[in-house]
Amino acid sequence: MTALKIGLLLLLCAATSVAQAQQYAREKDWEKEINALLEIDKKQTPPPNAVLFTGSSSIRMWTSLRTDFPTIAVINRGFGGSHLEDLVFFAPKIVLPYKPRKIVIYSGENDIEIGQSAENVLADFKAFVDFRDKNLKGVPIIYISMKPSVLRWSKWPEIRKANDLIKAESPKHKKVTFVDISAPMLGSDGKPMPDLFLADGLHMNAKGYAIWRSVLEPYLK
Repeated sequence: MTALKIGLLLLLCAATSVAQAQQYAREKDWEKEINALLEIDKKQTPPPNAVLFTGSSSIRMWTSLRTDFPTIAVINRGFGGSHLEDLVFFAPKIVLPYKPRKIVIYSGENDIEIGQSAENVLADFKAFVDFRDKNLKGVPIIYISMKPSVLRWSKWPEIRKANDLIKAESPKHKKVTFVDISAPMLGSDGKPMPDLFLADGLHMNAKGYAIWRSVLEPYLK
């Protein structure tokens, strides 16, 4: 074996080890949250042919989902603090088993918060669409735009850029819809309306979720 081949083999082994380490770290980071979601399925059978809501804390904290959409079977599998790449990673566990009628996603905002670029978020969005195409072909995806918030207003330019990229990408795929909830959350001054949020200025109160419900409802029927 030549020195070049040996070097390439060593690089491959190193890359594999890094990937395995990253996979292990991700599983450990989210072990408690993911297991808690799976425990729900053991205690009660998920409704068939449901609309699956998944993503980060804005989904996890949407506790009024069933009453907001009383005529629709819904499943909430949000896990707070997660990134889009986390959703892609755990999709085999918290998306695929439900064989949902539609998938509603809110994710990407936390990615921008930790310094990832809009282009990174777009790449992870495309990875989730690819997962859908390979495993749940024909199931519609509804992507909720990332919201403007009081706490993360300084991040809004990059968040808005990511929204624009995903909005432009969505029509390139079958049954992928981008839904903008940002415009109705902005006041006459062009900034987030504080009365839509909890005291942390990030997570929404009932008034904020009422806006999401009204915007999303036509896409869920």
